[in-house]
Amino acid sequence: MPIIRVELNAGRSEEQKRAFAEAARRDAAATLGCRIDDVDVIFIDVVRQDWWNRNHPPEKAGGKR
Repeated sequence: MPIIRVELNAGRSEEQKRAFAEAARRDAAATLGCRIDDVDVIFIDVVRQDWWNRNHPPEKAGGKR
């Protein structure tokens, strides 16, 4: 049972998530040789203030943006 975990910025529509999940499940099943029904996709929505990377680093003073 493959599980695909997708962490992304909050705000994607249910339609976008559904389309991604369908494509990911189809491709994973074909690549891994399993049934599409055996592939799960889990979305984790992360709010912007909790998402830090080199393009959006926390400010030095108190870690606030």
